[in-house]
Amino acid sequence: MDKDEQLYRLIWLSRPLMQAAEAVVERGLDGTGLTVRTRAILEILSTHGEATVPDIARALEINRQYVQLMVNETLAEKLTIKQANPRHKTSTKIALTQKGRALIEKVVCNEMELVRAMAEHLKSTDIETALVVTSTLIERLKSNTGEPRK
Repeated sequence: MDKDEQLYRLIWLSRPLMQAAEAVVERGLDGTGLTVRTRAILEILSTHGEATVPDIARALEINRQYVQLMVNETLAEKLTIKQANPRHKTSTKIALTQKGRALIEKVVCNEMELVRAMAEHLKSTDIETALVVTSTLIERLKSNTGEPRK
């Protein structure tokens, strides 16, 4: 297989990779009351701190209206709260509650155990190369669609 074919295959392997990752994440959420999508909201807030719905949508690279539905689920479960936004009266900030923070920390900790187990079978240099190649592909593919670069 030549380089072009290898790269083409690598790009198309991203779908089964994400499907497998999502299935593992979903299985790890059993008993937590979280869905994959509400977990994503909690992780963004845990990593970046309080944020507006548009900020979360940008971080997840998905539609703001869809993120609003996801945030509403976290608010209903009391995993997040709305806070005043001094920069914008109508666009509140969303923040984790203690319950939400404890839950996402536990979930991420469990996921990192799985990642560590997988990492044992890979070389650091191979992981580094994969990160560079994947980041470059994302950037170049987005530049061909007119999407803004991050």
